[in-house]
Amino acid sequence: QVQVEESGGGLVQSGGSLRLSCAASGRTFSQYDMGWFRQAPGKEREFVATITWTGGNTYYTDYSDSVRGRFTISRDNRKNTVYLQMNSLKPEDTAVYYCAATSARNYYSNNDPKRYADWGQGTQVTVSS
Repeated sequence: QVQVEESGGGLVQSGGSLRLSCAASGRTFSQYDMGWFRQAPGKEREFVATITWTGGNTYYTDYSDSVRGRFTISRDNRKNTVYLQMNSLKPEDTAVYYCAATSARNYYSNNDPKRYADWGQGTQVTVSS
């Protein structure tokens, strides 16, 4: 089991930026598939971004249409950490943001929560208008 912990949430004005961090345990972090999801009040959890291992030192990244071009996912394998840089934030980005990890390959798609076995507790992001 991978321990996952998010940090970096907070309150920001519309148009502002935040960077979320996600620290994960494990010796083979570089091979983990990592994802960010979010859940707003009264809504289902939705996919935000993923960075998945494709072999060697290469990774695949993908984003939801609602954040593509504004958010950037990255990782620092030396620190066992994944980041989500969020720019041009909008009030509709307000949600609890969850980091997720999986160290095992499976058949679920990168944007499917079922792909990820381990989840953090979440960090609140609030964007004021």
